[in-house]
Amino acid sequence: MIDLKYLLANTEAVKQNCRDRNMPADVVDEVDRVVEMESEWKRLLQEVERVRRRQNEVAQATGKEKDPAKRAELVAEGKRLKTEVAASEETLKELEAAWKRRLGRIPNLTHPDAPIGATEADNRVIRTVGTPRTFTFPPKDHVTIGNELDLIDFDAGGKVAGHGFYFLKNDAVLLDLALQQFALKKLIGAGFTPIITPDLARNSILEGIGFTPRGPETQIYSVESSDLSLIGTAEITLGGLHADEILSEEQLPLRYVGLSHCFRTEAGAAGRASRGLYRVHQFTKVEMFAYTTPEKSDAMHQEILAIEEQIFTTLDIPFRVVDICSGDLGGPAYRKYDIEAWMPGRGEGGEYGEVTSASDCSDYQARRLNVRFRPSGQKGTRFVHTLNGTAIALSRALIVILENYQQADGRVGVPAVLRPLVGKEVIGR
Repeated sequence: MIDLKYLLANTEAVKQNCRDRNMPADVVDEVDRVVEMESEWKRLLQEVERVRRRQNEVAQATGKEKDPAKRAELVAEGKRLKTEVAASEETLKELEAAWKRRLGRIPNLTHPDAPIGATEADNRVIRTVGTPRTFTFPPKDHVTIGNELDLIDFDAGGKVAGHGFYFLKNDAVLLDLALQQFALKKLIGAGFTPIITPDLARNSILEGIGFTPRGPETQIYSVESSDLSLIGTAEITLGGLHADEILSEEQLPLRYVGLSHCFRTEAGAAGRASRGLYRVHQFTKVEMFAYTTPEKSDAMHQEILAIEEQIFTTLDIPFRVVDICSGDLGGPAYRKYDIEAWMPGRGEGGEYGEVTSASDCSDYQARRLNVRFRPSGQKGTRFVHTLNGTAIALSRALIVILENYQQADGRVGVPAVLRPLVGKEVIGR
């Protein structure tokens, strides 16, 4: 969540930020409600402190009073004050919980250099790397390639688990595992600690990261009769790794690379652009996550983006880097870059499609998860900044390799960097 002190001092700026981020009107209104409730909380707190002072006075007077009648009056007043304080303290707790819930609906601030806009059409292309391949034959999409080469079975996935699930088969399994190894080795070499995370997390952790684990708008699968949900990304589990901890500045930055399955309901997704592996209910992902001091978060953001670019440059996949506009950021991100890779089988004649994102969430998630650090040589603590970025989302990485490396004979070439891991130069029948 954003800093309450900042909100109280910059109410109009926070409301305008909500509008820039395309938030519903009721979220914009929450800013005023938080201000009102926090003010009422302060007023009540002052009243409670006044009553407590009177309690102390009565307690001292009761011990000194010799007159039985007056002593009885003081005892009665003490009991009344005790009941009054207990009721007021309960109201204080309810008020604090209420304004914190409302504060949690308000999105993060937006980086001043991020483009302002309402939809993905307002995103800014920063650079384009590589040139889409010119085919000497009509290129196929990955669904057709997967069927013809017996690499992906959507029908069996649907029969076993429902629409949006699939089986990877034969050389697609080798390619999937090779991509995981390639990404992990790359990140370990860059100083990231490898972790295989749980596929489940407590709902409090999901909420801390910025996900909605329950309700009609959720894209999370929840486990009935428990406080657990299946994770949509290792960002959730890696972000919860240090919840309620105080780190030392010397420990920072902490760099993690997590390998996990990801589960998403993907409610409302439809259309040709989302068919096949592009938008599925389960996939594997290699995810970067970092904890930094506030002063170094921007540099870490650029580092994560650079690694993503290096991965797709090494795979020899054409892509472009996109600076995401305010209305398309989502709640936690302060700034976000996407990498969109060229997909020859997407749309009419090929299109760019998102394959990674890199987000600087500033202290938004850390406040919700209570992750702080103790600055060297200073008193007190500060909230860390958290950042995340996709190294490889395996489902979409498979799309770009199958479609960009397809050959006239129907088979698919293997990117040079993956050949030692796959064990062959060409996959297919």
